[in-house]
Amino acid sequence: MRTNLKLALKILGRRKFFTFISLFGISLTLIVLMVATAVLDNVFAPREPEQNFDRVLGVYNVTQTGKNGTMSMNPGFGFLDKYVRPLRGIEAFGMTTEPISTATYVGGARVDVALRRTDGGFWQILRFRFLQGRPFTKAEDDSGARVAVITDELAQKLFAGAPALGKTIAIQGDTFRVIGVVPAVAITREVAWGEMWVPIGTTPSSEYRHQFTGNFIGLVMARDRADLPRIRRDFDAVMARVPVEDPKAFDTLHCHLETTFESFVRPFVRNASQQNGTLIVRGVIGVLALLFMALPALNLVTINLSRILERSSEIGVRKAFGAPRRALVWQFVTENVVLTLIGGIIAFALSAAAIAALNQATIFPNLRFDLNLRIFGYGMLLAIVFGFLSGVYPAWRMSTLHPVNALRGGAQ
Repeated sequence: MRTNLKLALKILGRRKFFTFISLFGISLTLIVLMVATAVLDNVFAPREPEQNFDRVLGVYNVTQTGKNGTMSMNPGFGFLDKYVRPLRGIEAFGMTTEPISTATYVGGARVDVALRRTDGGFWQILRFRFLQGRPFTKAEDDSGARVAVITDELAQKLFAGAPALGKTIAIQGDTFRVIGVVPAVAITREVAWGEMWVPIGTTPSSEYRHQFTGNFIGLVMARDRADLPRIRRDFDAVMARVPVEDPKAFDTLHCHLETTFESFVRPFVRNASQQNGTLIVRGVIGVLALLFMALPALNLVTINLSRILERSSEIGVRKAFGAPRRALVWQFVTENVVLTLIGGIIAFALSAAAIAALNQATIFPNLRFDLNLRIFGYGMLLAIVFGFLSGVYPAWRMSTLHPVNALRGGAQ
């Protein structure tokens, strides 16, 4: 093994051009895989302030179908309050509206604000880190208290670095008192993102309380991840008895408790069940990743054939001196695996640099990408497997050479 490793490093250093091409393909493949994973992690993986979302399900959509068409909308407050809030065995239930774009004015200058209305349960499910103050409570929501939580970025825009607690913000004809300041949230966080949060109870009209569909998202947090399947079944049983909103226009209702990833893939697999649709999308992503990684493997096969057959004289000498076929195959496979490992080390360093550059880029405000070591480990394992497989065939071809033909430099 020690001899094979030394020989592998010598050979890689001897044919620098072939080595460069191989390392480039391996490294580029792993870099793209790592950056893509970092983006997906930022969108779907549980992280602040959605760190509890490994045990949180949401009602993001209510779909009603009929002979004349399909209507798909966010659930309304009335729907969530009547059919989701009473679910048994849950730790917390919360609601939030989709963010709406509105504005306030400071010294005559317009400041755009992404506003969400939430209830007290929202702050139990999402774990915001409060830089100042606190969240509003269920009692403040029920009473319609004019209080607000804002991000530190919005506080800077409105108050120019002065303490925000106790300050007031005039927005949508109401004046709200700031009681909490949290770090700015990345726009990729579907449920958490916003710049200003106020109680649902401050909505000017009370009509929303009876609406079947509207602009709300309902959140259910289980006590443990193991409870999620039971909670889903309970909700599906409830939905089986819920009538459609307008029987004259619709005859079927579809609504499920979903993860954020499931809500994302739903539009792409409308005719599949919830579970099957998620499996289909995961499978497609996995197949694309494998195909993408197979490209450098095929490239390695071609390069290895050329590189190994150029060494036919060496092979002939070793076979003439009695080297068994197994030893020759193992030597060339070792060379290929060493090449793959070196490519993986280079890819790790370049991936870290690329992700650091993305974190510094101003075109992605508040986004924080992380190097996922678990995914990198899987990628490296696959790269080694592909490196092993791409080395076996050329090595086998080489080992079948007749010693006389090999010494003549032929590959017959």
